[in-house]
Amino acid sequence: MRGSKSGIGVAVAAGALAVTALAFAPAAAAVAPSSATATYDCGIWGGGAATLAATQSGTAATITITSAVKTPVAVGADTIDAKLTLAKNGTGTTLFTGKKNPALAANASVKIGPLSGTVASGDSLDSYFDGTALQMTIFGVGVSCDATTGQSPGPFIFS
Repeated sequence: MRGSKSGIGVAVAAGALAVTALAFAPAAAAVAPSSATATYDCGIWGGGAATLAATQSGTAATITITSAVKTPVAVGADTIDAKLTLAKNGTGTTLFTGKKNPALAANASVKIGPLSGTVASGDSLDSYFDGTALQMTIFGVGVSCDATTGQSPGPFIFS
């Protein structure tokens, strides 16, 4: 019996230590807003409003884009190579890249992501106007899109 009582004491002490460690663990990083809209012009491919959804885990961030642009043919999963450039703090840029997309039926809205990028605390990322904001390669065909509006309700602010 004596061994089981000391085992219980050790378990209680370990549990208390774990709870204390959780109480002092740093909070998860967050981006605000987590979703924004902006308008893109993709030339002959069309254009319109796009929804950008952002997540953050430390310095790693992802953005998923759902666009008004529709694919004329079915597109398989993970076949759209994409690069999204966002203006950073008004002076530079941050690039998000990836080859991630769900399978898309013909005439479906293009959805890309999550695209991966690196951020720092305090980064403010918004629509990029000094060139191509979104570059996609679908079946070897390049599609370039320019941002025509800033993000609403505002830029992504990373913590």
